[in-house]
Amino acid sequence: MAINKCKDMLAWTCRRWSSYRSQGRDGMSRAGAALFNELRNAVFGKVAQNSIRRIAKNVFLHLHNLDLGFHLSRQTGALSKAIDRGTRGISFVLSALVFNLGPTLFEVFLVSSILYYKCGTNFALVTLGTLGAYTAFTIGITQWRTKFRIEMNKADNEAGNAAIDSLLNYETVKYFNNEKYEAEKYDGFLKTYENSSLKTTSTLALLNFGQSVIFSIGLTSIMILASQGILAGNLTIGDLVMVNGLLFQLSLPLNFLGTVYRETRQALIDMNTLFTLLSVDTKIKNKDMAPSLLITPQTATIRFEDVYFGYLEGQKVLDGVSFEVPAGKKIAIVGGSGSGKSTLVRLLFRFFEPQKGNVYVAGQNIQNVSLESLRKHIGVVPQDAVLFHNTIYYNLHYGNINATPEEVYHVAKLAGLHDAILRMPHGYNTQVGERGLKLSGGEKQRVAIARAMLKNPPIILYDEATSSLDSITEENILSSMRDIVKHRTSVFIAHRLSTIVDADEIIVLDKGKVAERGTHFELLANPGSLYSELWHTQSNRVLNSNSSQNAVQSNPHLSKEDERKKLQEEIINSVKGCGNCSC
Repeated sequence: MAINKCKDMLAWTCRRWSSYRSQGRDGMSRAGAALFNELRNAVFGKVAQNSIRRIAKNVFLHLHNLDLGFHLSRQTGALSKAIDRGTRGISFVLSALVFNLGPTLFEVFLVSSILYYKCGTNFALVTLGTLGAYTAFTIGITQWRTKFRIEMNKADNEAGNAAIDSLLNYETVKYFNNEKYEAEKYDGFLKTYENSSLKTTSTLALLNFGQSVIFSIGLTSIMILASQGILAGNLTIGDLVMVNGLLFQLSLPLNFLGTVYRETRQALIDMNTLFTLLSVDTKIKNKDMAPSLLITPQTATIRFEDVYFGYLEGQKVLDGVSFEVPAGKKIAIVGGSGSGKSTLVRLLFRFFEPQKGNVYVAGQNIQNVSLESLRKHIGVVPQDAVLFHNTIYYNLHYGNINATPEEVYHVAKLAGLHDAILRMPHGYNTQVGERGLKLSGGEKQRVAIARAMLKNPPIILYDEATSSLDSITEENILSSMRDIVKHRTSVFIAHRLSTIVDADEIIVLDKGKVAERGTHFELLANPGSLYSELWHTQSNRVLNSNSSQNAVQSNPHLSKEDERKKLQEEIINSVKGCGNCSC
């Protein structure tokens, strides 16, 4: 009896040990599966994120390489959303292909093979038929639903554009009390998005219901076949359970595969939008193996040769313009609004290409040299200076990212900005706000002048560079400019003629053509010239605003003509000592 108890105890111990071993293997298997699953995610995450980063960088660089015409017509909100959704779509497609599509197809093949081998052809055909109907229904409905998703994305882009455009023009909205109008317009886009989203949601419900019906029909059919097999004695109850378990095993990946397909379609749409940006070709192209621009301050000539250009078809902004700027000389370009002054700067910097004619720098056609070398040797002070949402120092340093702090401070002093910066609470670390709106117009313009000085190019273009400055600051900066441009080729586009009296030559544009050219005194010597008319108009404007305080008070017997001559002498004397005029 004791021997039997020992046997029972030994058997119980063996069973328990076997149970523990089985549970231990099960636990280790689960832990191993979790480990490899996380390792898979970690390894794939690195690959996916690296791919996304490279594509996003290429798109960003491509957008910067596109011509000005593209950026003048783009919408910032839609562009930002397209890049964001496109990069997320790439991540989803990669994970779907690697983790879902491949394993699910393998599982379908495995289940179909087992059913065919163990249960017969009918079971395999029902399984494959169910899967085929499920797939065809999913693809068909998803393609039909795609148009609603596209409408939803379009509405989302329009809402984003409206919001960003309105916020960027915050001051304009306030000036005209149009807050409610902007909110209603934004709500209109949101309403469109809401309607498209509801269509997407309702059609998704239809898709899910149809998938469930198809799978239920397939499951019912295969269970009927299994029941008939049991009645015929060909199958056992275990086979019935196996068939049911295998088909249910397919239900989860199939359901997930339907979701993956829908999301993959959407991701492909978003990726297509992103890659469409990459397919946009720039009109300003580098020629293959284009040489660098060979230029020195002594050879920095500029020549426009019979240049024609218009922004719109049938419009002529420049109509056969030809002139030359000798190296080291200061040339001024004046004329009425729309005469083509700023267009000359854009053509010289290759933001646009002439429709006819050629532009030469240092004797080299700018279309035959690399863009990078051309733009590296030309400094531009734009009429409307836009700053980065960063510090003053960052915006100044942007002119030459390799410059030392001392060089940055030096150009700030030359631009009359250093003392004003030091009076700010945070000095050079002061944030300038969105597009530099925390600074005054004059301060922004001085930042633009300073960073162009920091670039230190042999050619400098000033597009109405002092239009936002007061007279005292303007005179201080002009004095500094004379030293800076003394040995450089400089082109001044000006409305205030008093700033270009000392120019070596003044070119007057009218209706897209060179109407007059000569020095200040040569052009004034012709009383009927356009320049003479512009000069006297500006002189009279200043004279009328100050006559009661200046010339008339000092000598009430002066005639209007004498007052005008005296004022002209004062303006000319303000540029005395420049060494470039006969004053």
